Amino acid sequence: MKTLLVLGIGNILLKDEGAGIYCMQALKKKAWPDNVTFVDGGIFTQDFFGMFEKFSYLLVLDAVRGGNKPGTLYRLKAGDLVETRKNNISLHGIGLLDSLKMAELLGNKISFTVVGVEPEEIFWKKGLTKTLEEAFPDFVELAAREINKILMS
Repeated sequence: MKTLLVLGIGNILLKDEGAGIYCMQALKKKAWPDNVTFVDGGIFTQDFFGMFEKFSYLLVLDAVRGGNKPGTLYRLKAGDLVETRKNNISLHGIGLLDSLKMAELLGNKISFTVVGVEPEEIFWKKGLTKTLEEAFPDFVELAAREINKILMS
């Protein structure tokens, strides 16, 4: 049976930077099969490589800087993530990619997708901006569709 880790990453103390965590929390409240696990990854994505061996698929929820209008939704695969700090589109992509590479070196190459939302503001304050609050239901819905798609494949 396919096992899925839904990893919300971000910092809820930095406004829209916490969007991935909030999305994971919203999804966790829904009914899912036992083979779906939800984890609040915070900002330490480089520390998760050991956990990946327990799962066949990873869904990452995150704020993503893609250069588009705030609230824009993204669905990204491995090839969409740029591996340089200069051009990195995910706010946590390097730590995550490093963690995925470490897992692969240990013999566990995990398939993954990133579902994200373009942040508007990142500063010291809890909650989402009005723009992301408006986009949030669509963000959660896109992530839920992705979970179902992964489970059905």
